[in-house]
Amino acid sequence: MTRVATRPYSIRTAEMLRQQGVHPVLARLYAARGLEDIRELSSEFTGLIAPANLMRVDAAASFLADAIDAQKKLTIVADYDCDGATACAVALRGLRAMGARVDFIVPNRFEYGYGLTPEIVELAVREKSPDIIITVDNGIASVEGVAEANRRGIEVVVTDHHLPGDTLPAARVIVNPNQPQCGFPSKNLAGVGVMFYVLLALRSELRRRGVFDAASQPKLDTLLDLVALGTVADVVKLDANNRILVAQGLKRMRAGRMHTGVAALFRAAGREARKATPFDLGFALGPRLNAAGRLADMSLGIECLLTDDEGKAWNIAHQLDAINRERRDIEAGMQDTALSLLDNFDPQNCSTITVFDASWHQGVIGIVASRLKDKFYRPTITFAPAGDGVSIKGSGRSIAGFHLRDALDLVSKHAPALINKFGGHAMAAGLTIRADAFEAFSDAFETIGREWLSEAELQRIVETDGTLEDAYFTPQFVTLLEEQVWGQGFPPPVFCDTFRVLNQRVLKERHLKLLLEKDGQRYDAIWFGHADALPENALIAYRLDNNEYNGVTKVQLIVEHAV
Repeated sequence: MTRVATRPYSIRTAEMLRQQGVHPVLARLYAARGLEDIRELSSEFTGLIAPANLMRVDAAASFLADAIDAQKKLTIVADYDCDGATACAVALRGLRAMGARVDFIVPNRFEYGYGLTPEIVELAVREKSPDIIITVDNGIASVEGVAEANRRGIEVVVTDHHLPGDTLPAARVIVNPNQPQCGFPSKNLAGVGVMFYVLLALRSELRRRGVFDAASQPKLDTLLDLVALGTVADVVKLDANNRILVAQGLKRMRAGRMHTGVAALFRAAGREARKATPFDLGFALGPRLNAAGRLADMSLGIECLLTDDEGKAWNIAHQLDAINRERRDIEAGMQDTALSLLDNFDPQNCSTITVFDASWHQGVIGIVASRLKDKFYRPTITFAPAGDGVSIKGSGRSIAGFHLRDALDLVSKHAPALINKFGGHAMAAGLTIRADAFEAFSDAFETIGREWLSEAELQRIVETDGTLEDAYFTPQFVTLLEEQVWGQGFPPPVFCDTFRVLNQRVLKERHLKLLLEKDGQRYDAIWFGHADALPENALIAYRLDNNEYNGVTKVQLIVEHAV
């Protein structure tokens, strides 16, 4: 059951923003998203929360400054998703610019799993012989891995943003806005954002020591295209601080001042960097980087972000595009299997979904979980064989009101033998269980779903911004919307109105092409992934898009939902 609702907003706040020079429609959009002060719209770099507010970042800066001075060997241990890849590239480029001897290693997810494990420490010792390991986008749950590094005389700096467990690793320094007692105002930094903050603090420390002055110090703003890409792709909440990071990165991309690999990814995705939007980062560039970690080795994605050679960057971006196409094919097959397994699934009687198939690819289960969650609007975990013949790996996606990591924590506390390991966020998490424990886990997970989720919370709500005046159905207004930083926690505008359906036809057996009419005006529209016909008069929730064809730009409606 899906219900269309209009976001409430304060008319007084919207009017106040309008009087301060904000476009009238943007004023009510911002007010509906909780923005009350025009200063929150600042995209200037100077508006960032100061690094000193991030707990232990100064200790990390001092420790790394000493390590650079002593020319110790640093090794980055990265996660294998887009956030991890961009965080690794930011760390390598930033640390090298400040004189560090630094290399990286990224675990192959199929051999080593997630995070700094004892096995990864052994691999790092064998291949890199590090004095210091720096984790990016992982490490907060790596109690055993950090202990193994300490045993071998290797010091560890953890930079992460994931939620900590009951026990913190015994690292030399932990920088994570979500660790206990950290008062950093933005808990929503992505892993790449945390690493960027560490670099800001390190540069400040090196300046204090006289290594650089304001004129000679490395320009860290050159890394902001990478920070923006990782932040958007990791679907963290775009609060005011993250919006500054993303806005600054997009500004560089639109001006053509991005890294060679990022430019190559735009080209491979068929997108124009001069018109870069968060949508491009989240749905075009991000998936191509993520595909390497899902099906192959994320080292390929990191090399794309590290090279300054245009030919090499294009060659890698081309490979990543091919891997992404393969990922889409695998995903389509897995989705068909999942839907057949759920043929008898009744959402009315179930609060959660857990599904497993022995043929599934563990690198793609997270995407399938996301698709099933979208279709059925239930917290969903999909499982695939872990490769050891005994365990299965699960990847979960959740809905509003159901904290997925906390739910797994509760299952683990109620039945300690059920889950081998788990970690993640409110909306996404991963775990490993024994294959023979699947049914027991499914029952335990469903029990929590029934306890935590009310009937109202299991109803999908399509939130819209209400009607849009006819005067704003223009390419210029669409461009104005595209220039803003929308994303997780600050959703892009979805308008809603009743239209007369003049014409409808199905494209490629999958998409509904529409000609709509409202107040005597006609509009082209398309509903992707939906082929069922609409009634003559339909309530339609839609996004606005500029459709360019033969040099002519016309406004097109992208349908989100219709009844």
